[in-house]
This record gives sequence, structure tokens and C-alpha cells, in this order.
Amino acid sequence: MFDFLKRGRLIRRGLASRKMRRRQSRGELTRTLESSAYIKMLIFAMFAGGLAFLVFSGQQPEPTKNFLIALLVLATAITQLWINQPKSFAQNSRILLVFVVIFVQLAVTKLLLVICNSGNYRFLRPEMAGLITPYALAPLVLSVLLGRQHGLYAAFFVSLWGSMLFGPIDAPLLITSLISGFTAVSLTLQVRRRSKLIRAGFYVGLAIWLLSLTFGLIGPINWFYPVANDWGMLGLQSALAIGNGIVTATIAGGALPMLENLFGITTDISWLEASDLNHPLLRRMTIEAPGTYHHSLVVANLAEAAAEAVGANATLCRVCAYFHDVGKLVKPEYFTENMSFERNPHDDLAPTMSALIIIAHVKEGVDLALKHRLNQ
Repeated sequence: MFDFLKRGRLIRRGLASRKMRRRQSRGELTRTLESSAYIKMLIFAMFAGGLAFLVFSGQQPEPTKNFLIALLVLATAITQLWINQPKSFAQNSRILLVFVVIFVQLAVTKLLLVICNSGNYRFLRPEMAGLITPYALAPLVLSVLLGRQHGLYAAFFVSLWGSMLFGPIDAPLLITSLISGFTAVSLTLQVRRRSKLIRAGFYVGLAIWLLSLTFGLIGPINWFYPVANDWGMLGLQSALAIGNGIVTATIAGGALPMLENLFGITTDISWLEASDLNHPLLRRMTIEAPGTYHHSLVVANLAEAAAEAVGANATLCRVCAYFHDVGKLVKPEYFTENMSFERNPHDDLAPTMSALIIIAHVKEGVDLALKHRLNQ
């Protein structure tokens, strides 16, 4: 109420605009759902139900024991997220994203296991399930979307749960999953192009191949009598292992735009795509406010250099600098970098009105940014 009265007094004195800044439409219900403890409990309960379905489905010895172990791992995962990632734990959308991505990997792993055990496919034998499991899917996606810590979190816990889907906890598969996940996270610390995801996928596939060779998932190989080896099968197994990483990275790259839109996250890849100078607002600026456009380019170069010097996100700083003055497009001629030498429009205005026009470009910029759906 007092803010409303204060604003009215400023408007009457010509120091504030009657126009309200455009805001994102986010209702009270959405804010409540984002932080509700009941929603958190529902997400965890649904994930536990999903684990029960995966563990009890199919032929598996001692499913009850494995499910109890999976629940203990879930309790550990929740506690670890609460202690080490308090910001993510406070946002139900982040919790949902983490556990949905992990569950998708577990579900795909279980599906591939069932297909390999069915015997309906000649080349997909039960022992090949470990070669085509998408070990790095959740670590790749969460590392790019939420950062390294979330990627490591996913790599650790999805490996524990995934190893239970093959029956008793399988140490070689657990180690393969952990190392593959850690490899994926280490290669996606700063992903600015989708092609880097494919490169990371290749190295993940190489890691899977080496570990599978070490643990005997590929072979057997008779090193002393090479003629006795089935080189065709060995080649197929090697192609499946290396192709596993590449296909996983391709799927992760395709899923990123959808997940960004659903959960309101902007990755470095999207920031780089937003730096295209052919954006409608920037093209309009070159025509209507060329001085502001040149100024924005200079600020972008300075911001990027400063960010690189201190270890900040240089791409984000550059893109934000491009658009930081888009509000001047509403009245470009009132800003000094766009004025002609013949006439200063502020000469015909009261000082308070001049100040109002200059200050209002911030609100106008927010309005244009929301209207054009700029990244946040």
C-alpha cells in the first residue's frame, strides 16, 4: 500500500512512469508448488514406486532384498541432495528434473536388459546388455543443464541403482557405469557447441570399450592363438560399446532443448545460439539505434574479456551485453549515442521529463525482452 502511494507521488511530480513493467505470468499456485514439502514427498514417493516396478519386474533373484537396498540408496540420495545442493533441493522443479532423468536412464536400462534376455534378436545376447546400457545419459544431461556437481550426483546414484537391475549388485557393471559417468561429466564442464557432446560421447564409448575388455564383457579373446577368435563377434561387440557412447550423447543433445523449455533452464549452448547478431531486436537496433548497437558490441567484448579473466560465464556476459540496452529502441533519439549534431530533443523538455525518458528505458527493455522471449 505504501509503495502504491509513493509511486503515485512520484508520477505526479513527473519522476515515474504510469506504465507498469511487464512481468512473467507466474501465479501464486505455481510458486507454492515450487516449494511445497508435499510435492517433494510426492516426487520421492513416485520415484520409489518406479524403482519398485523396475526391480520386481522380470526374472530377478531376491527382488525384495534389492528393493530394500534401493530404498536405502534413495534415502542417501535425498540426504546428499539436501546437504550439498540446498538451492536445487529448495526447488521442486529441479528435484523433478534430476529424478526424472535418472529414472529414464534406469527404465531404458531395464528395457534393454529384457530385450537381450528375450532371445528374439540374434546379435543381442544376454551378455551384451552391459555393452548397450546408456551409462552416461543422466550424467551428460544433468551436467550440461545443472552443472558438474549434479552430473557427478547422477553418475554415482544411477550407477548404484542400475547395477541392481541385473540381479545381485554387479561390481564390473557398477565400476563401468561410474567411470563412464565421470568421464562424461569431466568432458562437459563447458559445452558451447552440440558437437562437443558427440566428442564426449565418443570418449565415453571408448571408456566403455576398454572397461568391457578388461572385465571380459567383450570376448573371450585368445591372445596366444588369434586364429581361434571370432573376430566378427568381437568387432560387433566393440562397435556396440563405442557406439553406445555416441548414441547416448546424440540422444542427450536432442533432449536438451525440450528440457530447457520445460524447466526454464538456459545452457551455454543456448546462450551461444542467442549471440547470433541476426536476432530481430539486434537487427532493429542497427537501423533505429546504430549508436546503441555499436556501444553494445563494445560492452559485449569488454564483458566477455572480464568474465574470462575472473572465471565467470563469458558467453552469458557477452549475450547479456548485446541486449542490455534494447529498451532504448522505444525512444532512440533521446540517447546521446544516437543524437544528431543539429538538435538535442532534451532542449524542449523539462529536466524531470528528460530524466523520466532516460530511466524508462530499463522498463522498456524488460518489456521487449519478455515479449521476444529472451533467455534468462
